[in-house]
Amino acid sequence: MALLAAQMYTLRDHCKTAADLASACTRVKKMGYDGVQLSGVVELPGDEMKKILDDNGLQCCVTHISIDAMENNTEAVIERHQKMNCKYTAIGGFFPKEEWTRDLWENFIVRYNNIAQKFIGSGIKIGYHNHSHEFAPAGGVRPMDLLMQKLDQENTWMEIDTYWVQHGGADPAEYIRRAAGRIPCVHFKDMTITPQRTPKMTEICDGNLNWPRIIEACRYAGVQWYIVERDAGDLDPFDSLARSCYNLREKMGL
Repeated sequence: MALLAAQMYTLRDHCKTAADLASACTRVKKMGYDGVQLSGVVELPGDEMKKILDDNGLQCCVTHISIDAMENNTEAVIERHQKMNCKYTAIGGFFPKEEWTRDLWENFIVRYNNIAQKFIGSGIKIGYHNHSHEFAPAGGVRPMDLLMQKLDQENTWMEIDTYWVQHGGADPAEYIRRAAGRIPCVHFKDMTITPQRTPKMTEICDGNLNWPRIIEACRYAGVQWYIVERDAGDLDPFDSLARSCYNLREKMGL
């Protein structure tokens, strides 16, 4: 059986205190999840966070933190993740305000590769989570392709987000396959469309993404953790996570 994790950013409004986080983890475990991604929730010391997870039979598969924390507080980041027994962290993306150029992205890649060097030997590896802006051409090339090609192949990993790849007009399964061997965690979001032709997030298997093909690509690429996320939508966020978990287990056989 595949390892499913709940991206706790989905429940961010219900995880603002340690007690609320613990209660949310209890509910997540009962849905059938094996782990969580810690993003957008109350910040707790690593040992305290580990106890909450252990008490609920959950693992922390990955976190999202800031690039500044990675760069300037490396040792503290490493220590916290080691205490949580969490091997992966990532930034939520690079969101430049400067002029949109290839050099801008090339310079970011150099910076991020340098940061990755600081984590070598720690047991913690840093990754990159995409949105859709990485598919907007810069100097005739997609920044996403630069990231895939030039981020350190050994010391960084890619957290492909299915919704945002589709939102950017690309093929989620293809990008997952291209990340083979360096995609331990993947973000699962589904996409539907409104009558006004506006893309909208929805629960897994309730939208229009090709999940059999995406899951096949994940298996090919060596994904360890399938992480369910929904930033916003119609269902209550707990109901959303429960429905996606059910659909992945019962309809998709994960």
